[in-house]
Amino acid sequence: MKSIGARLAICYVLASTVTFASLFLAGRYFIERHAIHALDLLNESEFEQLKAGIGPVGNGLPRDVLRDRVQAMMTDNLELFYVEVYGPNGDRVFRSQGLRGREIVPLPAGQAFNVFVDGLGELRADTFALGPFKVVIATSKRHVRVVMDGYERTFYGLLLVMILVSSVIGYGLSRMALRPLRLIQDTADRIRSDNLSERIPVSAAKDEISDLARLLNQMFDRLEVSFDQIRRFTAEASHELKTPLTLVRLQAEKLVVEGHLQPAQEQSVQIQLRELAHLSRIIEDLLFLSRADARAITLDLKPQDPEPFLQSFAQDAYVLAEHQALRFFLTHHGRGQAAIEPKWLRQVLLNLLSNAFSASPPGGRVTLRSTLMNGTWQVSIEDEGPGVPAEQRERIFERFVRIPRPGEDKGTGLGLAICRSLVELHGGRIFAEAAPGGTGLRMVFEIPATTSLEGAAASHDVPLHEAGTT
Repeated sequence: MKSIGARLAICYVLASTVTFASLFLAGRYFIERHAIHALDLLNESEFEQLKAGIGPVGNGLPRDVLRDRVQAMMTDNLELFYVEVYGPNGDRVFRSQGLRGREIVPLPAGQAFNVFVDGLGELRADTFALGPFKVVIATSKRHVRVVMDGYERTFYGLLLVMILVSSVIGYGLSRMALRPLRLIQDTADRIRSDNLSERIPVSAAKDEISDLARLLNQMFDRLEVSFDQIRRFTAEASHELKTPLTLVRLQAEKLVVEGHLQPAQEQSVQIQLRELAHLSRIIEDLLFLSRADARAITLDLKPQDPEPFLQSFAQDAYVLAEHQALRFFLTHHGRGQAAIEPKWLRQVLLNLLSNAFSASPPGGRVTLRSTLMNGTWQVSIEDEGPGVPAEQRERIFERFVRIPRPGEDKGTGLGLAICRSLVELHGGRIFAEAAPGGTGLRMVFEIPATTSLEGAAASHDVPLHEAGTT
């Protein structure tokens, strides 16, 4: 069971049940003992009455006289007490009619015992000395059993009620006890790399949960300082590198323009210029990501129909596909509006499309599918390349993570990280999955949208060599 609250409630119910059952067993033991002791007192009281009614008893008292006197004393208690009188030699002198000819084997005088008699059930008997005679007086334990059975029935009823009540109380107590932990969980869940300033509320109580909250706040303080230092270093280093790189690039371009270089030297300078351009792109991307992480980029999101935006983007996509000898298709389905900023979303599509073109074989097909449905605008780009293993599809959105492919431009390894930041700034999400055909990769991003109730327009594929989009 994963829920701590449920475990606490169950433990509370079990503890309450065990405690209640233990008290019942102890109570039952003492109540039964007191009830049996009361029977012994009744037997003793009956014997004292017999003793007083019979008078002095000696060895010379005839047995017939003793039997008559006992019989006279027993006429009023025929149903309550069972009496037997034994002589010095163990022979029976008197037996109550209620015993119906059955015998109670006596024990030494002064001892109380339980005996079961057929037809009468369990009896509580006491042996008393009356001169040279032994008197056995017994009382039925039926009333004690009735009381104990009623006690047990009451216990089971109360046990059921106690389990129900303790379950409710245990659930309430667990909710109250875990309320600070839920507050810690909710607050910690809101604290992300872009929201490290929020802290967990700490109560004035000096308990373990308050100590945990203080410890977590101290950890978040250290994380915030570390993140700020990393962002500041990335931003400042990237900014400071721009000027010297620009000067180096200008000097290299000047050498090429002046034309005083040998062919081998000019080739080396051209390689330097390409590497400088590559390094400049990395710096620009790092600056952008630093600003995005710090929420320094503010998007001007306005609700608009995505279809005209896609039609405009498709014109450039057709040109890029034709330049790389590839086929590009676009489909759009549904009507509605999405809050977007075309400039940044265009960069997302260009990055994804560039990766798809690089991964596709000559003559391959790249498809952009757009769907407005159920309050979501979903855009996917599918290629026919080698794809990405399932265990690496989440990592490709991290910085500087690349899947090397033969003949592919090395790139910066920051394009998909930028795409994820821009999509998240739009309130959406981006992910990768296998293409429907079994080969290739499908990059998907989703942005909240308002779907029209007028119905969706029919969709169809538009190949590269045809004009227009759907």
